[in-house]
Amino acid sequence: MKYLHLEKTTSTNDYSKINLDNLDNKTVVYTSVQTNGRGRFSRKWVDLGNGNLFISIVLKPTDNLKQSYSNLTQYTCLKLAKTFEKYDVKPHIKWPNDILINNKKISGILAETVIKNNELKGIIIGVGINLNAKEKDCLSIDKQATALNIELRKDIDKQIFLENFVNTFFENYEEFLKQGFYLIKKDYEKYINFIGKEITITNLNAKITGVAEKITDNGAIIINGQEFYTGDIN
Repeated sequence: MKYLHLEKTTSTNDYSKINLDNLDNKTVVYTSVQTNGRGRFSRKWVDLGNGNLFISIVLKPTDNLKQSYSNLTQYTCLKLAKTFEKYDVKPHIKWPNDILINNKKISGILAETVIKNNELKGIIIGVGINLNAKEKDCLSIDKQATALNIELRKDIDKQIFLENFVNTFFENYEEFLKQGFYLIKKDYEKYINFIGKEITITNLNAKITGVAEKITDNGAIIINGQEFYTGDIN
């Protein structure tokens, strides 16, 4: 793998997509200053200062492994949760792409594909992580948010966290590509807390309420007997 540090950028995902042809597979692009960070559905990622991390992992698929790429967001959530655990906190995964600590968002993931001439050229896994922030700034966000320094009451070394996360991400990455979500299913289930509870999922402008029955072997949620692969849950 290779690391590429940017002093400042609009977003690491944007940079990675624009420069994809010149970036090797498994390049990790990172910065502490983003001027136009975003999450899913073009939601703005609020920058809480340069004590935090914005990361994009550049992945370039091979033809026979493309199927596993649809679960990369879940794979990244799991690896990020495991990284946070090394700091003696208890993370939860808010399906499909957020990490919560004490029911407050601490990290979000945005996976984006690059397609040229109807061919998949790469997938960019963008991760925003609140590592060092002020409580008053977290309170200014319209959703409950936190940062690792707030939870631990001490400053966090960004470089050490970055290396911990990247090493955790790649430690069985090749095996995941071969086996898909099934490889991580049992581990993944340890970090979710909504199975057996009534939830509401918003999907394609429709809201469905029911009991979350289970996670399937390919990463979908079963609600009222229906499979859902995307959406927001409450």
